[in-house]
Amino acid sequence: MCRQLTPWEEAVQFHGHACPGLAMGVRASQIALEKLGVERAEDEELIAIAETDGCGVDGVQVITACTLGKGNLFLKDYGKQVYTIASRKTGQGVRVYFKPFDFSAAEKDLRKKVFAGEATPEEQKEFKKMQEKLIDHILNSTAEEICDVQVKKVELPGKARIFQSVRCEKCGEYFMEPRARFQDGKIVCLECFEDYNRQI
Repeated sequence: MCRQLTPWEEAVQFHGHACPGLAMGVRASQIALEKLGVERAEDEELIAIAETDGCGVDGVQVITACTLGKGNLFLKDYGKQVYTIASRKTGQGVRVYFKPFDFSAAEKDLRKKVFAGEATPEEQKEFKKMQEKLIDHILNSTAEEICDVQVKKVELPGKARIFQSVRCEKCGEYFMEPRARFQDGKIVCLECFEDYNRQI
């Protein structure tokens, strides 16, 4: 009989590899769901707002079941390790911000070498151990140790809707009606639309 995967293992399987960014998305989601007193979403009961386009977004999708496809995962790419999970039922949300990690000078140097592609095989092994230690720290520390957590009211977006498709008169492809633009007397898609901007 197969052993059931842990939530972390599910996230790694979905994402393709284990990394601290993924761990932050997983941990933020767990903290938020616990604070809200809710389970993962079956449909659109929850919304998630990610303030980064990094690895953590996949962790949020796995743990909360908020996804782009369901229309309840929103990306506001401010480049911050911040995740907000909110309940449509109550309007209550939990915003989880990760405090900066305290890396030593040696660890910072090692990171630079690895990301520049200049690390030796030995240094790469050392970096992998460092990453594993950080992942463990993120997944097993208390929320207070690694995060600032705010419970707050969230302005909820409308639920996802299904729209009529229209045909682009330039490329011939069909797309959803609210994305239509009118140009040179023709209905065009956003890809074909040539924006006119005279701002200085």
